[in-house]
Amino acid sequence: MIIENNLTSKEKSSYRADGFLVRENIFSKSEVFKINEALERAASKALLLSQEGTAYHLDGKRFVDYDYLTVQFEPGLDSEIIRVIEPAHQLDEELRELTADPRLVNPIQDIIGMKLISLWTDKLNLKRPKEGTGFGWHQDSPYWLHDSENVDLLPNVYLSLDDATLENGCFKVIRGSHVNGCLPGTDDGTQLGGFYTDPNAFDITNEVSLEISAGSLVFFNPHIVHGSEPNSTNTQRRAYIITYQPGGLPALKSREIENIRVR
Repeated sequence: MIIENNLTSKEKSSYRADGFLVRENIFSKSEVFKINEALERAASKALLLSQEGTAYHLDGKRFVDYDYLTVQFEPGLDSEIIRVIEPAHQLDEELRELTADPRLVNPIQDIIGMKLISLWTDKLNLKRPKEGTGFGWHQDSPYWLHDSENVDLLPNVYLSLDDATLENGCFKVIRGSHVNGCLPGTDDGTQLGGFYTDPNAFDITNEVSLEISAGSLVFFNPHIVHGSEPNSTNTQRRAYIITYQPGGLPALKSREIENIRVR
C-alpha cells in the first residue's frame, strides 16, 4: 500500500522512460462504489441533456454537443448507449471533488513540476457489457495541439472503476512511444482517421496491456500511444480520466480557469 502520495525518484524515472506509471489499489472498494454511483448519476444527466443538444455523426458514431458538454454514443445512428462524456465533473459534485483528491493531484504536481495546477479536461469512459466498443491506437496530444501551447504538460490520470481485463477491453499502451512527441496519423479516408496513429510510427512489440483492479491508477503522458479492445464480457469496464495542466490556464472546453486546490 502506498502511503506517500508524491512520486518516488524511481517512479519519476519510470514515468519519464516508459511514458506511464501504474499505482495499484489506491482507492478502496467502498470509494470505488461511491464514485461509480456518481458516474451513473452523471451519465443519466448527460443522456437527458443530450436530448436538447446538437447531434452530428462521424464515421457512424453519434455525437451530441450541449453547451460545452460532448456526449459520444456507441455506433448506430440512434444509439442511446453512452460511450464517452467530456467534460464530466460539472455533472456531479462528487466527481468535481475527486479532481482535487491528493492521490491524483500530488503525483501530477510532480510530473508537471509545479504546485499550482489546473484542470484541462476530464472524461468518463463507459464500456457497457457486450456493447462497449474499443478505441484504436492514438495519442491525446494531436487532439489538443491547436488548443494548448503547453501540450507537453498535459498529463493524464486514469482511474479504473472496474477490474480491467483483456476480455473487457483493458487500457493498453505502447511503452516508450511518447519520446518522439506527436506522431503522424493514418490516412485511411475516414473522418476521424487522422487522429489514429500511423501503425508504422511506433513499435507494436512494446504493447503493454494494463489488467488492473478497480481503484488503481495509471498516470500517462499525453504523447503516449494507447488504445483498447471492445468489451466482450457481461461485466462493466468503466474509467474516469482526468487531464491536468499548469495553473492559471483555461480549460479545454469551458475556457474557464479551474485551478486545483488539494482537499
